[in-house]
Amino acid sequence: MSAFIESKVLSVHHWTDTLFSFTCEREPAFRFENGHFVMIGLTVDGKPLTRAYSIVSPNYAEHLEFLSIKVPNGPLTSRLQHIQVGDTVIHGRKSVGTLVTSSLVPAKNLYMFSTGTGLAPFMSIIRDPEVYAKYDRLILTHTCRTVGELAYHDYITNDLPNDEFLGEDVAAKLTYYPTVTREPFRNQGRITDLIRSHKLFEDIKAAPLDPANDVAMICGGPDVLAETVELLKERGFTEGAGHTPGNYVIEKAFVER
Repeated sequence: MSAFIESKVLSVHHWTDTLFSFTCEREPAFRFENGHFVMIGLTVDGKPLTRAYSIVSPNYAEHLEFLSIKVPNGPLTSRLQHIQVGDTVIHGRKSVGTLVTSSLVPAKNLYMFSTGTGLAPFMSIIRDPEVYAKYDRLILTHTCRTVGELAYHDYITNDLPNDEFLGEDVAAKLTYYPTVTREPFRNQGRITDLIRSHKLFEDIKAAPLDPANDVAMICGGPDVLAETVELLKERGFTEGAGHTPGNYVIEKAFVER
């Protein structure tokens, strides 16, 4: 048996000239936890060329969805950005990842801090009914350079609160806080600066981060990830992993290529 599953591309959406997403078929036997990533890519010269991509779609969806940057000379993304409906991509048979709530201690509030395509795993988590049952409040932050890079902004703002099954929980419990660093926008600045200045908490009407009440997940660029972790550690948060739950978890396999 091959280590990879061949999957037909169902749709492609180009958000900007540097960002796109796509959906592909899902083999019924493929299982994953919301927040997981999988190796995905193309067959090039008879060999698999893959990278780790978080799964955007929730684990009950009939298709798989992924969000990707476009790198002009990237070994994979320079090719992947040109896929079209009907093309074939490949993905691994097993999903993995540390962005799972089972690695977090019980808490009232779940913070999800994301930058760029680091939003991807949280798109599956905010569509997980079990997560809404676990927490009083979910706070999703997404920081990008430009407004156009705020992928799924309209879906999270307009469509998800009206979802037939999740809409009531979303409207009652989910706070979405997008920020932009290089263009005018209602929320401006790096999320780490907004945490330090307490502007984030003032805007969302919440108390500052406290390990007694809050847990966090982080997925994004390495610099912001490291800085956010430092901010959490300063406030007494401990990292969770596997069988040792903590106050925060990070994803180390974030795709930058």
